Formats: sequence, structure tokens, C-alpha cells
Amino acid sequence: MAILDGTLVSAEIEKQVRSEIGMIKEKTGKVPGLAVLIAGDNAASQIYVRTKDRLAASLGLNSIVVRLDKDVSQAELIAEIDKLNNDDSVDAVLIQLPLPDKFNAWDILDRLDPSKDVDRFHPVNQGMVLLNRTGIFPCTPFGILKIMNYYKLPIEGKKVAVVGRSFIVGKPIANMLTNLNATVTLCHSKTETIEEEIREADIVIAAIGKAGFVTADMVKDGAVLIDVGMNYLNKEEEVLEFCDKDQLEKFKKRGYAVTGDIHPNAFEKASYYTPVPGGIGPMTGIMLMYNTLQLCKQRRKIGEAKNSI
Repeated sequence: MAILDGTLVSAEIEKQVRSEIGMIKEKTGKVPGLAVLIAGDNAASQIYVRTKDRLAASLGLNSIVVRLDKDVSQAELIAEIDKLNNDDSVDAVLIQLPLPDKFNAWDILDRLDPSKDVDRFHPVNQGMVLLNRTGIFPCTPFGILKIMNYYKLPIEGKKVAVVGRSFIVGKPIANMLTNLNATVTLCHSKTETIEEEIREADIVIAAIGKAGFVTADMVKDGAVLIDVGMNYLNKEEEVLEFCDKDQLEKFKKRGYAVTGDIHPNAFEKASYYTPVPGGIGPMTGIMLMYNTLQLCKQRRKIGEAKNSI
């Protein structure tokens, strides 16, 4: 049982990103620009955006956050997206999800300029990922593959169970792994044999949003367990079930703790696993910055974008 340390791997990628941002600034006098648009008051989204804004600023990116309240109209929201699409100082745009319930997410995401779509939410970019015709990938799936590559974990020929079918994680990572010659089963709430599918997998990627869903009896010995979940717990009995002593102490101080979609008891059977926190979370953040850098280089024709998985 070995940990796949997202904090370590993200720090290595951060060095590359920081160096290349410095190079761009020296050559052009400009820095890559990342804009994040957030509408509403979702607490988890607010935390995510603040964290990414701090990271972007620390790397020397031009970081812009557009905050809109939950009462914003669709016309006003689209107008803000159009401004960012047309702002030459902005190379990359992230529309933070979820949007307030009154919006159809696709009506909003479709408005984004695909060439500035940093998390590859636009249908054009989703299709390019499916067809393996792009080198820039959705941030969280890209982070998963980066951490697996860092630890030299084989993918070709392996059986993979992806648990969760969102267009943010599940569907794109399933396509990306298929393009890398894995045999992928995409599991979801309607999969009648979900436990059997997971149990047969060499690699399990859990992104279903349910604390401790994948348990020890559902994984085989030696499996690689990739936990994408980030579930907030506010009851002590839940913390005691899912979290270690460190998270318990944090819960006592701040009133909540976090855990993933894979129950900690499953890690004992794994050959490698990503912890929560400290696994895929840091990778998602740094891949957002990495993608911003690549989009800047593409738009401004600065060197060659490094877009390999």
C-alpha cells in the first residue's frame, strides 16, 4: 500500500508553470490571464475559487474573479461571459459550477469561447477529448493521469472501473483512458452489477459524490484506487467512521471534515491510493494553472504548448 501524493506531484508541475510564466513575461512583458466567473453562493464553490485565485496570484498569473449574486439574470451572466471572451488580456476562462438552479448549464457553457475554455466544458472541447484530437484536457481527469504517469502506473490493457458519469470527471476520464488503451467500464447509479464491476477492476476511479461508497469488500487485492470525491462531513459520528485522527482534530476546531468516495478501509487492499485530502485535490488546482499556461502559449504563439498526458 503506497500513497499517490498529489501535493508532491502538483509541486513539481508548479515549478514548471512558474518557470514558463516567468519566461513569457520576460519575452513579451505580459503574463497569462485566468478569469473565473462564479454566480451564486455555493459554499464549496466559494472555497474553491478563493483557493485557485490565491494559487494563480502566487504563480504570477493575471487572476480575475467575476462574482455575481444568485439573482443575476441569464442576460447579465452571458454579457459577462462575452466580455471575457473578448478581453485580450484573458487567455483562459473558468465558469464555476454548479450554477444557480434557475440556469440551464449548457445554455451558459455553450456561450464560452472554446479557445479560452480552460476546463474543457464546452461541447466542442468535450468532443475533441472523445476523439483524442486535443492535447489539453479537463483539469481533474488530466490531474489523475499526471499523477499516474508520475508514479509510472501502467494503464494500457488494464481494467478500469470509473464510478460516476459526470461530464466534469467520469465521462472525460473514461474517454481519455480508453484512448490510452485501457478497458473501461463507466459505472453509475443505474449499473445493476456495480459491485462486481468495481471488484474486477485493476484501477478504480471514484467520482460519485458519496462518502465511503467504495468499500474494502468491493475492491480486489492490489488495485489502484483513485479517489476524486470531496465530501464535507459535519457530524462527529461520520467523521469517526471515515476520517483519521488528523481530520478528527480539524473537525473539532472548524466544525467539518472532508473525506472521499472510497472508504479508508479499502486502502489496506490497494497497491496505490490517493488520500483525501492531499490526492487529486491539489492536482486539479495546478492543472487549471497548467492549462491556462498552455492556452496562453497557443493564443499568443509563444513556443510550443506542452500538451502530452
